[in-house]
Amino acid sequence: MAELLEIRDLEVRFGATEAVRGVSLQVNEGEVLGLVGESGSGKSATALAILGLLGPAAQVAGQILWRGKETAGSLDNIDEAGIDLLRLRESALRRLRGKEIAMIFQEPMTALNPVMTIGRQVAESAEAHSAAWTGREAKRRTIAALEAVALPDAARRYGDYPHQFSGGQRQRILIAMALINRPRLLIADEPTTALDVTVQAQVLELLRELQQQYGLAMLFISHDLAVVGQVASRVAVMRAGVVVETGPSARLLTAPEHAYTKSLLAAVPTLRTDRNRPLAMVGAAD
Repeated sequence: MAELLEIRDLEVRFGATEAVRGVSLQVNEGEVLGLVGESGSGKSATALAILGLLGPAAQVAGQILWRGKETAGSLDNIDEAGIDLLRLRESALRRLRGKEIAMIFQEPMTALNPVMTIGRQVAESAEAHSAAWTGREAKRRTIAALEAVALPDAARRYGDYPHQFSGGQRQRILIAMALINRPRLLIADEPTTALDVTVQAQVLELLRELQQQYGLAMLFISHDLAVVGQVASRVAVMRAGVVVETGPSARLLTAPEHAYTKSLLAAVPTLRTDRNRPLAMVGAAD
């Protein structure tokens, strides 16, 4: 498979704090790469750096190379290696953000504007990248996107507000918003963390179906190895801002090589876990 996104030696610093240290990753066309690690390991900082959403307090170095052919002819800072997203002007990055690369954020209630209808919010995502998508056409496409993520009564609920939906339904709305422009790469940052187990399984199945239907590449971020194993073909494990192990998910989840990956797997409770003993501690020495 051809590489779609390549991260080279990414460094993210907030003052004296190094959040990401020399991370290098690749996401291939049509591939699901799982990025897993504890809270604070640098997963979300890596994802936000791709889209230029870290804010002015962050100091970012390295390269993030985008190889989407559709946009190569319309952006600056292009060479044979690809478009370096870290060196794009903000106006050029906005043309990529949401259209070629989209993101699903962790918490659906805070990611949605509580004073705007969900139909208007999804439609805005489409209108931002196509002047032709206005009025009736924008509404038609929005309803189609909401139906694609199996939101019940999408046409009738177009004018409802976020608080009128359950957590799982709000997550489906965010997925519709991310996919309405048919991006090449979807970044899913802990998309099931705030959901109960049953709804989590439904959202994971939905993401799998949409990824296969649209041929998406996906960067799936989670602290849960069991969840990552359900959706990713390849997994990268992060610890303290560093990628410590990468490999096919089937191999990495059954025969990990790094001590930290082993400790993550050992910390996952199962039906056979002795409840009288404490869970394994994560953070084994390198």
